[in-house]
Amino acid sequence: MKIVPIQEFDLKREVDYGTPGQNATVKQIVSDIKIEGDAALLRYTEKFDRTVLSSEQLRVTPEELKAAYEHVEPSFVKAITAAAANIRSFHMRQKRNSWMDLQPDGSILGQIIRPLKRVGVYVPGGKAAYPSSVLMNVIPAQVAGVPEIVMVTPPGTNGKEGIDPYILVAAAEAGVNEIYRVGGAQAIAALAYGTDSIAPVDKICGPGNIYVALAKREVYGAVDIDSIAGPSEIVVLADDSADPAYVAADLLSQAEHDEMASAILVTPSQAFAEATSVEVARQLALLPRRDIAGASIENYGAIIVVDSIEEGISVVNRLAPEHLEIVVEDPMSYVGSIENAGAIFLGPYSSEPVGDYFAGPNHIIPTNGTARFSSPVDVDDFIKKSSMIYYSKEALLQNGAMIMELARHEGLEGHARAIEVRLEKEGRVNDGQ
Repeated sequence: MKIVPIQEFDLKREVDYGTPGQNATVKQIVSDIKIEGDAALLRYTEKFDRTVLSSEQLRVTPEELKAAYEHVEPSFVKAITAAAANIRSFHMRQKRNSWMDLQPDGSILGQIIRPLKRVGVYVPGGKAAYPSSVLMNVIPAQVAGVPEIVMVTPPGTNGKEGIDPYILVAAAEAGVNEIYRVGGAQAIAALAYGTDSIAPVDKICGPGNIYVALAKREVYGAVDIDSIAGPSEIVVLADDSADPAYVAADLLSQAEHDEMASAILVTPSQAFAEATSVEVARQLALLPRRDIAGASIENYGAIIVVDSIEEGISVVNRLAPEHLEIVVEDPMSYVGSIENAGAIFLGPYSSEPVGDYFAGPNHIIPTNGTARFSSPVDVDDFIKKSSMIYYSKEALLQNGAMIMELARHEGLEGHARAIEVRLEKEGRVNDGQ
């Protein structure tokens, strides 16, 4: 793993969101689904997933969900159930309630909070199966009160026939019973615009490949989306008190996601940098996904040597990483200095997979520096808010002249007259109120 001084490292990471050809393909798929519905959906499923289906076969049956339990270990069911409980408990603390505030003049101002009615969750089925992503998308929506949650996933997982049973069990444990065996850009378009078999949703969330990401961007506006997710990334801020074996393992835990994942160590210690570099090489050789992790480390990994922890924090804030581990003496003392990070893991035992799978916070986190202005998925992603105004006669008589002043300043006489007609009715338009 290459070691570089901060002066030689480019802190800006550029991620290309699709080639012109990929964008054109996605636009065509989305257009075809929008116009043809099921016919195009089935055609693209056959083309890209090599699976021939009828409309009646799109939906996963209750019998299939039940049968999936026969193909997973009881230990997995125990683990996914415990994780779901932790995730639900964490997100329950995020719930907000509608509120109203009675003013002294009799006006009532407030905010009404309602859940979205129908949400679509995309679960990928390409290089690996991710049951944990089912929980991270579904549970916050459930806590928010979304009454209809629909899941789509490719008809074959990781190149094998059929949906991975672990995904189906995770869905069942999360309480999802409307599942369709479709994937790719065609599934996103079906969720956005609806077909004869799949009713449209209000929001689409969940990770996917470049075609899924581009399709989400294409349908945004017709529906809401969670984000356009880029490759995964981790930054570890560590000093001499850290264990190089721990840090190396955590860097590789993200590098194995895909070839474009980014794993970066920031440290003020040259000796620790060298020890970690050696440890990364040792562990990489033993990693089952070493080809993927190796490409990630080679092209997007680095160890940055800084002059101090304070300079390291400045680097972290400029990188705005998806995952940040702080493995230094007294890590809590530095939390207040971190301005930009999707999730912050503190201390030697808070390895990033703790958050990915089990602790409770959501693992769907802003990537590619967008932690500067965005946040992890949470309950707020599945609600909508309406402002409420009940203005009393007293309040209108008291403030009407000022409202008209502002409207006329903007050249909107109709706005002013909507107030004026009421003041005239009350005989107050020229009384200086």
